[in-house]
Amino acid sequence: MLEVINLTKAYNIGAFGKEKLYAVDNVSFKIEDNEIVSLIGESGSGKTTIGKLILRLTKPTSGKIIYNGTDISTFKNIKEYYRYVQGIFQDPFSSYNPIFKIDRIFEMVREEFYPSENHDKWMGKVESTIKDIGLNPKEIIGKFPHQLSGGQLQRLLIARALLMNAKFLVADEIISMLDASTRIDILNLLISLKEKGLSVLFITHDLSLGYYTSDKTIILYRGSIMEYGDTVKVFNNPLHPYTKMLLESVPTTHKKWTREELIAESRRTPPGYCKYYDRCPLGDSNCKNVELRQVEDNHFVACAKV
Repeated sequence: MLEVINLTKAYNIGAFGKEKLYAVDNVSFKIEDNEIVSLIGESGSGKTTIGKLILRLTKPTSGKIIYNGTDISTFKNIKEYYRYVQGIFQDPFSSYNPIFKIDRIFEMVREEFYPSENHDKWMGKVESTIKDIGLNPKEIIGKFPHQLSGGQLQRLLIARALLMNAKFLVADEIISMLDASTRIDILNLLISLKEKGLSVLFITHDLSLGYYTSDKTIILYRGSIMEYGDTVKVFNNPLHPYTKMLLESVPTTHKKWTREELIAESRRTPPGYCKYYDRCPLGDSNCKNVELRQVEDNHFVACAKV
């Protein structure tokens, strides 16, 4: 379905831009058909940047993203790509124009992507899809976004993706602003859609949600993958020191790092060393130029000590 190959996103920093801050550093992974992959890491680890790169909201410094065998940078018509790949973000209210009613928002999808579709037939599909995501069309159609809850708005964003026949969804912290009772409903909806053919990159800082939802897990730290594989193996048999620390103590995943803090972090690690080197109790000279390597079937770790 989707493959990320040596993906890197760097920003120029320091005096005259002579230094580089690597928000994403040589990241590679695959997401298969009908699969949910959790991308887990602290705030500032590069999770959202990876999501934006996949959605073509920003350009990579180097590397490739392949969707069904095609480099996404070669899509001449970006709408053709967005027919299949959609994104849902943390704040559902920011995804809607507040002056448009919900039916108008869905009508704009028809006008942009399916202009030849009959209006009445399209609205029939809209109502059917709204029912599929667990909402009552009579309570939704004709309402303004501010008249609906955050959970309802997130469900409607998923409905929009389904109406476009999307096959891949980037879900970036989509339940972090919702109450606990609504969160589980959204997660169960994603799982049910996976069983119907949808693949999802589930970006989160919450370990328990990642474990509940995903088939595979990627542990990200300062833009680099520390560990990657089947969720059960990563959680039940963590091998990288960072993964162990993350599972044991859960560091400050809720805190939004400032640009200055990110720059300071990037300068703490010697060039070429594991990003976790300066915090790792096992760090030594063997921690240079470490790459992901397979330790068992569908379980990869970037650590010289494993």
